[in-house]
Amino acid sequence: MKILVTGCAGFIGSNFLYYYLEKYKDRTIIGLDKLTYAGNLKNLDNLSDEQKARFKFIKGDICNSELVEYIFQQYEIDGVINFAAESHVDRSILDPQIFLKTNVLGTQVLLDVAKKYWYKDGRWKEGKKFLQISTDEVYGTLGKTGYFTETTPLAPRSPYSASKASADLIVMAYHETYGMPVNITR
Repeated sequence: MKILVTGCAGFIGSNFLYYYLEKYKDRTIIGLDKLTYAGNLKNLDNLSDEQKARFKFIKGDICNSELVEYIFQQYEIDGVINFAAESHVDRSILDPQIFLKTNVLGTQVLLDVAKKYWYKDGRWKEGKKFLQISTDEVYGTLGKTGYFTETTPLAPRSPYSASKASADLIVMAYHETYGMPVNITR
């Protein structure tokens, strides 16, 4: 099984990578990261030789549809785990456009390419899955209860959280419209 992990050099993505490669010895990860302020290849320095043999790093942008398509074609991707994101609230206030581009349009690129390669003859290929990694920021401010649930309404309060909520809604729309196998974690 070959999994595309976007944002693999960020804090959460890299820690996931270590966990996944340790737990699933028969799987390969193709890591895609733009290496902006949040991504750092040093986060991957402690991969063992065995893990390195099952990991391929590609520097690139999820907004680059040609690159994403190349990855799907070259590596026959079975699943996508989308950690890639512009993620700092303060930065989103200064430059919301890059947040919309990466978090919304980049997610759209991943969904479109996955659909192209996974949906054949009116049905989804077995074993394919798109996992959107979101944030609790999409829920806004904690209420009186002090926690969020899956039924808490989306109430983003910054360009960052609005872009992540928008990406989540697009992922949900692909599930509802096309039946794409997806999960969203927050």
